[in-house]
Amino acid sequence: MKPLSSNPSWRRYINRILVLPTIVSAIAFTMPSPLKSQPTTDGRALTVKAQIQEANSKTGVVTARGNVEMFYPARKIQATAAQAQYFSRERRIVLSGNVYVLQEGNSIQGENITYLIDEGRFIATPKTNGQVESIYIINDPNPATTPQTAPATPAFNRKSTAKK
Repeated sequence: MKPLSSNPSWRRYINRILVLPTIVSAIAFTMPSPLKSQPTTDGRALTVKAQIQEANSKTGVVTARGNVEMFYPARKIQATAAQAQYFSRERRIVLSGNVYVLQEGNSIQGENITYLIDEGRFIATPKTNGQVESIYIINDPNPATTPQTAPATPAFNRKSTAKK
């Protein structure tokens, strides 16, 4: 009987068992790992979702188009629009096309809305011959627990207004 080491098929089998995993693991360790976004915990992240996005490193402008959704947790802002542009050098965001912005229960709707980041200010413009609509939550320091009734209107007295 021949020893196993002299059998060519046995050698191929041993090579497959021992050599193949070593090669695969060597390849796995030398391949670059996929990039992962680094989570920010300081609230500076501005997340934009859209069908198309492009960034211009020369101008510092990031443009997103098509069903744009914007989230800015540091300022508690959520927005939707047809297009959004972030002007990094001017620190402003321009939303256009049926824009809706929600911030802490307050909302504003318009055709174009610009958000000035450093000032925390919105500037909204409507469609031609249209209007901008805003809804603001107003906190009343002394809310009435029961609805207030309007003061009674005195009865109309015709005699007092007739000419004498």
